[in-house]
Amino acid sequence: MDRKSGAVLKILISSHAFLPNIGGIENVSVMLAEQFVQAGHKVKLITQSVGADDLSLPYPVIRRPQSRTLLNLLRWCDVYFHNNISLRTAWPLLFVQRPWIVTHQTWVPSASARGLAGRLKRYVFAQSINISISTAIAAELPTPSVVIGNPYDSLVFRELPDVPKDRDLVFCGRLVADKGADILLKALGILERIGLYPKLSIIGAGPEESNLRSMTRALGLQGQITFEGKKSGHELAQRLNAHRIMVVPSIWREPFGIVALEGLASGCVVVGSADGGLKEAIGPCGVTYPNGDAEALAALIEGLLRSPELCAGYRANAAAHLSAYTKTAVAEKYLHIFAAAAPQQARARVSAKGASETEVVYDLKH
Repeated sequence: MDRKSGAVLKILISSHAFLPNIGGIENVSVMLAEQFVQAGHKVKLITQSVGADDLSLPYPVIRRPQSRTLLNLLRWCDVYFHNNISLRTAWPLLFVQRPWIVTHQTWVPSASARGLAGRLKRYVFAQSINISISTAIAAELPTPSVVIGNPYDSLVFRELPDVPKDRDLVFCGRLVADKGADILLKALGILERIGLYPKLSIIGAGPEESNLRSMTRALGLQGQITFEGKKSGHELAQRLNAHRIMVVPSIWREPFGIVALEGLASGCVVVGSADGGLKEAIGPCGVTYPNGDAEALAALIEGLLRSPELCAGYRANAAAHLSAYTKTAVAEKYLHIFAAAAPQQARARVSAKGASETEVVYDLKH
């Protein structure tokens, strides 16, 4: 990413969770901060996560800052960026005015939600410049927002021609009830009754693993299913490359779906649940079905297994779709918003081309 013009920005990032913790928000914060630095800007990051301070990152990480430190950091920055809102680090804006950009990584509390924190979050949205990671999230915000999908790491997740695609299906995620791995097992049981026996790799760990293993035995699927445990980085990319189809059978409404991007980049066709933002991550590179419907999931898997040409067509769409979600492309959209907000700290026109179908005009409050 080349910063051809414009001043160097001092960007303060608040990421409630961060390294050494591992998760979606943590990974997005790492990727965006890295790209902002590579573009020539100055970055500092604050977090509530504890851990080693020798992470060899090209920017300082301030863990659980005290009140005075937090105020001084806000005075230092040109823009204050929350990767998911945190009231614990928002209060200094009452005393130090700075442009405040908030990315909404998950569903916001409803207007009738109980609890002071939920009500406060909805109130403060009107004070910030809002970004949503999917149009599904944006539709439930009480204020307009720009839609910018989360990035994936294209240097890690890519097609590896030397890895043979000798496996049919892969599930990758935490083994918790919300992720719906049991729905996928039920779908395999349905396929068995019509004479289809696809191999499935389950990548991940979590409290539901013992239940899923028991269900595998009860359905007689032991010969088809391999539990591979938790994997990440290049090792995960290698395993994804060995599969033709990724299944993301979440029962809950996924806000987006970085795992789907990683699967697409690794040469998989993706089948996922339709309600929420996951279908936006899948785009024209796969198919969706009603959340929790094992019969519908089985029918889609059957169609893909019986039609290599259909799979090839979905894979052909991947490169163009993924180009909007590289670290560089996503960071550029953020920096466009930051630059518009920072210079005058007054009214500005913010446009996120390629991130939203419409141009959104903001009255910046800071």
